[in-house]
This record gives sequence, structure tokens and C-alpha cells, in this order.
Amino acid sequence: MVKLYDSGVYLLKGKTLVPEGQAPQTFQKEEAKKGTIAYGILQAHNQSGDPDNLKIKFDAITSHDLTYVGIIQTARASGLDKFPLPYVLTCCHNSLCAVGGTINEDDHVFGLTACKKYGGIYLPPHMGVIHQYMRETMAGGGKMILGSDSHTRYGALGTMAVGEGGGELVKQILEQTWDAAYPQVIAVYLDGKPRPGIGPQDIAIAIVSAVFQNGYVKNKVMEFVGPGVSTMSTDYRNGIDVMTTETTCLSSIWRTDEDTHAYLTKHGRGGDFRQLDPAEVAYYDGCVYVDLSTVHSMIALPFHPSNGYEIRTLNENLDDILHLVESDAQKLIKRPELHLNLWEKVHDGALYADQGTIAGCAGGTYSNIMEAAYLLDGKSTGDGEFALGIYPSSQAVMLDLVRKGAVEKLLSAGATIRTAFCGPCFGAGDTPAHGGLSVRHTTRNFPNREGSKPGNGQIASVALMDARSVAATAANRGRITAADELGYEYTCPEYDFDPTAYAHRVYQGFGKGDLNEPLVCGPNIKDWPELPPLNKHMLLKVCAYITDPVTTTDELIPSGETGSFRSNPMGLAEFTLSRRVPGYVAKAKAVMADEKARKAGSCPDAVAAVLDQVRAIPGCEDVKDEDVDLSSTIYAVKPGDGSAREQAASCQRVLLGGANIVKEYATKRYRSNLINWGMVPFVTEDPDFADDDYIFVPNIRQALEGDMTVLPAYVLGARPRSLKLSIGALTQEEKQILRQGSLINYNRAQKAGK
Repeated sequence: MVKLYDSGVYLLKGKTLVPEGQAPQTFQKEEAKKGTIAYGILQAHNQSGDPDNLKIKFDAITSHDLTYVGIIQTARASGLDKFPLPYVLTCCHNSLCAVGGTINEDDHVFGLTACKKYGGIYLPPHMGVIHQYMRETMAGGGKMILGSDSHTRYGALGTMAVGEGGGELVKQILEQTWDAAYPQVIAVYLDGKPRPGIGPQDIAIAIVSAVFQNGYVKNKVMEFVGPGVSTMSTDYRNGIDVMTTETTCLSSIWRTDEDTHAYLTKHGRGGDFRQLDPAEVAYYDGCVYVDLSTVHSMIALPFHPSNGYEIRTLNENLDDILHLVESDAQKLIKRPELHLNLWEKVHDGALYADQGTIAGCAGGTYSNIMEAAYLLDGKSTGDGEFALGIYPSSQAVMLDLVRKGAVEKLLSAGATIRTAFCGPCFGAGDTPAHGGLSVRHTTRNFPNREGSKPGNGQIASVALMDARSVAATAANRGRITAADELGYEYTCPEYDFDPTAYAHRVYQGFGKGDLNEPLVCGPNIKDWPELPPLNKHMLLKVCAYITDPVTTTDELIPSGETGSFRSNPMGLAEFTLSRRVPGYVAKAKAVMADEKARKAGSCPDAVAAVLDQVRAIPGCEDVKDEDVDLSSTIYAVKPGDGSAREQAASCQRVLLGGANIVKEYATKRYRSNLINWGMVPFVTEDPDFADDDYIFVPNIRQALEGDMTVLPAYVLGARPRSLKLSIGALTQEEKQILRQGSLINYNRAQKAGK
């Protein structure tokens, strides 16, 4: 049972929940808000002196090889001379170096040489996925870590971690701050104990399903409390914690206990343990109550981790549930020639998968794989299409799985073992066949994330399940099977961490940078193009108009094979919206060409006619051409769910994107990415315009000085009509970044004293 409280709650002595309306009048709400674990950690890192407006400096930062080249290039353009805090660069996304020729390995050489030059920590390919390595070596009680990956979550170890776009990491490298209003804090009260066969993914899917659609924890901190916390190992808690990203929360934190201490001690870092508990009286802005004993084996059907069902319910109601999923899929795919046909996977009254995967920061942990090996011991995955691939989350985990005999059991059953790689999470590993259904203990199952390309007539889908149910399904040769219905008891052997592999391969360069070291840049590694500052007036052409309820970052810039171009801004931009609005890039390039011609003194007739329409607006008669910049924009209802990848914004920007217009932003991180790349984050309640329309926003630079709640704008045509836009709260630094046209420009101006 997952229950959401409809009001704030007080937590007394970490055990008793009291709804706000039933609390004694003696309780002081504002003081009790300071009693959360989150409050103490945030304020300890806050540089502003204002508890309501945070300016955070983190203890460490981390990036993987889809993001670190762009971040370092941005920082270099802004005056980088050293990494002033521990910066961990991992090679776990572009590990498959055959993809794109030498491109991926060139990025890895860049990463290593950057660590030597500026003083960083470098984890080579196949050694560990980003979040497992950070759990093993960096996270600890009371710390804060920032990562350029949305699943940066180490709350179960007592660390508040945040996933953001690369621009926010650049700010930390340049000794600036991460700025945010103090967030609301939601208690996640865990009661009871998980049943046999239930794993962390089952609990995570149950929670995500309860809170995602209603935005209950959006941009808030999830604080895990209650007696149920101590019924699970820390390794198990990590598996729940990493999935909090799928709720759209800002960060997470857990109360800690002796098991947390034991985990850190086992990893040679017992001194990093801190006992973290709420105060005697703590106030939370809401509460998610979870009775762990009532959670059954879960499956998140395509195309979101919140599309959760108990597996037993799915099996009892295949007709109704599959029809609903297929109907919803058609609305998302919007290609009449392509159909998600899950009914093709139903045989003898049961749903069958074509593939199974246990991988990454969520699935590839020690206890998950050990229990999967137990369930597959002496079994066979069969000689049909179904195949099971397993990716341990680090070399340290792999080493102990070998020593404990788990790898032998899995191999004997027909599973294949891979290295530590995040590919199955984003479409570069175990891509299913056309029409295939894959069941995975990974983090996401967004549309086309697994590698299918609707534009090429390809479709496939992913359902998320816990490693235990994936293993049970594999033992039944693809028949979807709930592990909690097998009636077994299992006690996982203690994990023995051996850091030898890291000692022999990881470059530990923090504090040892040498600017005389060469930075090796392969031919695909390109600098950012020049980006224009914000002009007095803004003229936008709508180049994509998306009416889906949510637009993920995977739809804004696809994952998968595009990863080879992450170090090449213009090369990567060719893929912008390619799986959602295939014509977008051509339209945006046409706007770029028009603006280039106009600036060169040869204004295209169509643009000249639009500028004449601008001057027909009352009060705009004296608008000068040189005071107007033409750029492209997209409209989307709710963009930015999913990955923290800044490229979702920067790819629009290098194609001369000037703004986004939305009803709301799915995440803070996507909005921050827009701002850091100089794109104005407009909001409108009434998008009374269409694809290919021109929108004029007068006096936009001046508008940034006001409260920005009502910004006059006009949809142009024979009779220009008014459009109401607004911009949410911005810090003074964010306003200046927008004026300068990008974070790079802002930092250059700061360095020059302008």
C-alpha cells in the first residue's frame, strides 16, 4: 500500500506521523521545518546566508563520457585552470569504442589528459558505472554531490545528490554556486518489511506510479524515514534511491543506521558515516506512506516507469491492460504505419518477453545479481529468442560475484555477463529486435530509448521489472513471472569489497593537476560556436509544436548511437528532435540562414515582411532592424522529463534557438539547461499560435528587470494578435546569463570585468 497525505505532516521521534490538521497548537511549524535531515545538510552547504534562497557549493562532482567533454570545453572557454573540488570522470556510457570509429576512445583520452592537466579522478571504460563508483568511493554522511546525470542519487548513504545539466557543473568548477529556492521536503515513511522475492525495483515502481502523474514530489526532496528503512540492506536501499529520479524530485536523503555504517566501513570509509535522523519534531510538506509488506512483484509497462502494475494483476487482466498500453502507445508514436502489438507476445494465456537485462546503477548491484543467480541455479534460459544479459555495476562487484560463484551459476544457465556499462539504460546495449519486448532491471523505459527508430520503420519496447522477476522470467524462458509467487526464502551472503582493481587502474589526480600536461583532443572534439547575446527585441519562429502531455529529453535529443557525437556540438545538433519532429533541424537551419543573410545586409523578403508586421503593432512603429534578433523556438506542453543531459538544450541553441515556450517545465534541470545556454524559458497558459508562426517579444532585455509575470508578445500575421508569456523567478546571475547569451559568454564577461 502506498498512501499520499493530502496535507503536511509532523514526524515525532522518527516514528509517529501526525497530520498537520491534528497537530497540537504548541507545535511551531517553521521551527519544525528545520528538523528534517534535508534542512541541516542544505544549510551546511549554503553560501548565501539566506536559508530560503540557497547558493550551494558541493563536496564533489561527477560526469560520464556523454557529458564530460562538453563540460570541460565549456569551463575552458570560461577560464578553467584547475578542478577546485574532487571531479570524477567515468567512462560508462560511450564504453563501446567500436561505435563511431575512434570517436569514443578519443573522448576517453581527452578525459584522462584533462584529469592530469586540471587534477581530476579518471575511471577508465568497463571499470564501473558512474553511480556505483560514487557510492563505493565518494558518498558519505552529510555530503552533497552534483552530477551531470539525472540519476545522481546517493541518499541511502546520507548524501544529498543532485543531477543537473553540465552548465551547473561548470559553475562548481569555476567556484560559483548552484542556486535554488529552498525546496519543500516530503517524508517517505517506510513501514513493514519487504516480502520474499520483492526487490528494490518493485518498491521503486510502486512509489513512482503513485507520485509521478500528480507531481506530488516534483522538484522537492524525498526524505526516507520510518522503521522500514532498517529492514533493508544499504545495497537494497541504493536500488530504491536511484529510482527517485523517475518521480521528478529534486534530490533524496535517507535516515542512516548501523547498516549504513557497515557499508561505508566495508568500503574503507567508515569515517564518512554520520548518524542522520530527523529531530524530535520535524515538519514535512507532505508524506508518502509505504507499507513494504504489501508490495508485490511489479512491472512498469511501456512507456514510463510510472506505468506500474502488479505482475499478478497484469497476468489476470492481460486483455484490458495490454489494450490500454497499446492505445496509449499509438498516441505517443503518432505514426499510423507503426503499432506496438504486445498481443503478439501472448501465448497460452501468458505474456512473453524476447529479452531480459539486469544492468547498471539500479539493477547491476551485488545483492540483485546474487539473488538472480540463486533463482537461475540449475535452470536454463532456453535456446529460443529469449536471452538474458547481465551487467555488474563495477569491477569490484564483478570480482565478488566471481568469488561467490554467482557468475558460474548465471553462465551455466545461459545468461551472458558483460562489463560495467550503462548502455541498456539509454539504447546502446542489448537493443531488441524490431517488435521486441525487453524486460529490464534498469532505470527507464521511455519511447524509443532502447534504440528503435520510428522514422526507419522500427519499434521496440521495454518493461521494467526487478532483477528477481527478470531472473524468474528467464527461468521460464521469457514467460513474465512474479518472483514473489515462487515461495522461496533467500539470504544474501555478505559482500566483500576489494578495491584492488581500482588501485591498479583508476587515475587519482585530485590536487595534482599540471597545466603543462597536454590536453589531447581527437578530430571529433570541437569547441562551442559563438553564441549571440540577447538583443533588445526577440523575433521567434516556431519550428516545432509538440502537444504530447510530456516530452522527454530523449525526444529532444535521442540517446543511443548519437552518443558518439556528444563532443561535437554541431554534429550532435543534427539529431535534435529527430525521433519526434524529424523536420525540426531543417527548419531551424533555415532560420539560421535567414538571420545570417539579414545580418549581412541581404534580408530575405519573407523576413522583411514579418518585420513590417512588427512595425504595424501599436507602440512598435519605431522598432529598428538592428535591435531585433531572429531565432527559432519550440513549443511543448511539458518538456524535460528524464535525463539531465544539457544537450537537450544546447543542441537547440547551436541551431540558433532563442527560447522554449511551454505550459510547464517537467524538471528544474531542463529549465536550468535552457538558461545556461542563453535560451529564455517562457511559459504560457494559452498557446494561441501554430507551427511556423512568428512571435515577436518586444523589450525582452528590459523585461528581465521586472517581475516577468506578464510579458507582452504578439503572434504575427496580417493582423498581429496578443500572446501572454511569462518567465518564472530568476536569480540575478541567471538574468545576466540570458542577457549575455550563454553561461560561456557570462563567464568570459566576468573574467574581463565587464
